[in-house]
Amino acid sequence: MLKTIAGLAPLAVVLAALGAAIWWMLSRDMVLGKWVLAAVMLGHGLVHAMFVLPEPAAKAGGTEWPFGMAKSWLVTAAGLDVNVVRVVGVAFIGVVVVGFVLAALATVGVVMPSSAWPALVVISATASAVMLALFFNPQLVLGLAIDAVLLWVALATVWSPSAAAS
Repeated sequence: MLKTIAGLAPLAVVLAALGAAIWWMLSRDMVLGKWVLAAVMLGHGLVHAMFVLPEPAAKAGGTEWPFGMAKSWLVTAAGLDVNVVRVVGVAFIGVVVVGFVLAALATVGVVMPSSAWPALVVISATASAVMLALFFNPQLVLGLAIDAVLLWVALATVWSPSAAAS
């Protein structure tokens, strides 16, 4: 597990740099910051759809596919039926994907009012964190970190598009 997490270090550095760049742009009320944040939230939400994709063929020495619902501790340790766990997973995927799409739109004030942003982020990030915990794989730890940062920003009212617009 430590090897897997250590292997994520380069991606973690890139995400931290991206987060710092977004923060820098938002703190200066740069419109590009909103658009980049919206793109990150959209991408984070859409990655969850990979849980419903078929597992690709394993390559020798390759990493394990982290998006397997059948490998959930709910199935292996709790002994729940795989089909029930998949139904729960698909419901969470729907909430996460739709929620982050709407949050991204609210970030830039397109279709969704920016005043809905905090609620959309809290609902989406919470559903994402619960889903990633239910179907935990060490390779998904950065997704939990993204959720934690988004929750902090929304709940601590560190920034919101409606406050930036005023």
